Amino acid sequence: MTQIVDQLISCRWIATVTEQNPLLEDYTLVVNHNKIVDLLPQDEVASRYQAREHFQLGDHLLIPGLVNAHTHAAMNLLKGYADDLPLMTWLNDHIWPAEGQLMSDEFVYQGTQLAIAEMIRSGTTCFNEMYFMPQQVAKAALEVGIRANIGLTVIDFPTAWAQNPAEYISKGLAVFDQYKGESSLRFSFAPHAPYTVSDEPLLKIATLSQELDLPIHMHVHETAHEVNEAIKSTGKRPLQRLHELGLLSPLFQAVHMTDLTSEDIQLVADNGVHVMHCPESNMKLASGFCPVGKLKDAGVNLAIGTDGSASNNDLDMLGEMRSAALLAKVASGQADCFSAHDALYCATMGGAKALGIDNLCGSIEVGKSADLCAIDLNHIATMPVFDPVAQLIYSASRDQVSHVWTQGKLQLKDGQLTNISLSECRAICEHWQTRLLQLKHNQS
Repeated sequence: MTQIVDQLISCRWIATVTEQNPLLEDYTLVVNHNKIVDLLPQDEVASRYQAREHFQLGDHLLIPGLVNAHTHAAMNLLKGYADDLPLMTWLNDHIWPAEGQLMSDEFVYQGTQLAIAEMIRSGTTCFNEMYFMPQQVAKAALEVGIRANIGLTVIDFPTAWAQNPAEYISKGLAVFDQYKGESSLRFSFAPHAPYTVSDEPLLKIATLSQELDLPIHMHVHETAHEVNEAIKSTGKRPLQRLHELGLLSPLFQAVHMTDLTSEDIQLVADNGVHVMHCPESNMKLASGFCPVGKLKDAGVNLAIGTDGSASNNDLDMLGEMRSAALLAKVASGQADCFSAHDALYCATMGGAKALGIDNLCGSIEVGKSADLCAIDLNHIATMPVFDPVAQLIYSASRDQVSHVWTQGKLQLKDGQLTNISLSECRAICEHWQTRLLQLKHNQS
C-alpha cells in the first residue's frame, strides 16, 4: 500500500548539505505535516507514496532554505539613500539622522514586509535581524510564515524605541516574553557594537544571555578604525574587552570581523564564537576583508549575511555566496581556500548552527523542517552543468529561484510570491520614498 503525504518534490539534483549524501541526483523529497519524511530515488516513489501535490521540477537544484545570518530588514526603505560613503560618515551624517526623523512602528513593520518579500524571492527562509521595534519584526514574520531570529537591540543613546540601555533591555525582554512560544521565532540580545554600548549594559547582557540561553548578536571589528579607536580609549582590542566582560561563548555571533590578528582568531575559536560574514556590505563601505579562510582553518563556524539594504544594497543571498567565495580567494591569494560547497554550507547549515536551530533546518534530512529552495539550472546562464553547486554559486542569479517553502508552506511558485502582494510592496516603497525625499530636501 502507498502512503498519502502532503507533497512530493522531484528534482534533477538535491544538495542535502550533509556529509553522508551531499548531492543526490534524480531523487524525490517527501514532505508531510511540514516535515521532511523521506528522500528516495524517483523510480521508487510511485510504489510507496501518493501526494496531494507533486512538484516535478526537472533540471532544478533543491537546496536547504538560505539563512541570512545578519540583516536590518526595515532598512530596505533606506536602500540607495546614501551611497559611496565610508561607514562612519554613512552612519553619522545620513542613516542615523534619517532614522531619528522617521523611526516608528509603521516604518519598521512596512520596511520588514518589503524585506521579507525580497528575501523569499531570493531563496531565504530564515533571517537574523538586528533593529528597533522588534515586536513589529515579529508581527511581519509571523504573518508570512518565514523563520526569524529577532535581535533585541541595545545601544547607549536614545531612539524612538528606548531612551537608555536599561529601557532597551527591559522592552526587549517584554517582546521576548510575548512571542517566545512561537515556533518560527527565536530571539537574541543585539548590542549594536563595542563603540556604542558601554560596559555596564554589556555585563547585564552577558548575565541574561547565560540565564535565558539567548544568543548575543553584535557588530564586532567591523573596521580597522573601530579597532584603533578602541585601543586608544580602552587600551584593548574590542574582542579582548568583550572576552573580559564575559560575552564570548558559543552563544556569541560576531558580525563583520574584518580586522583580525592571529590572536583574535584563536580567541574566537577557543570560545566557540560564530562569525557572520557580510562580504558585499564590507566591500561597499570599504570596511575590509574578513579572513574566512583562516577562520575556517581554525575551526570557527562561519555564516553568511547580507547586512541591511542601505549598505549592500540588496538581500540576495545567492549573490552574497558568490561574493564570499570570490572575495576569500583574492583576499588570501589562494583559489582553493573557500569553495562553492563551503559557501553553500555557510549560507545554510553554518547560519542554522550560529542561530542554534541546526536541529530544525540548515540541511535536507529526514525529520527536519521543510525549509527549501529550488533553483532552475535549465537556463542559458547555468548550462552546461558539471557541478550543480558550483553553477549555483558562480553562475546562477536569484531570478532562477523558482520555488521556496518555509516550514512546508509554499511561499514562491514558478517565481511568483504566493502570500505577499507585490502591489502592496510597491505602495510601501512609494510612500516612504516620498517621505525620505522630503527629508533630504529639508536637510539640503
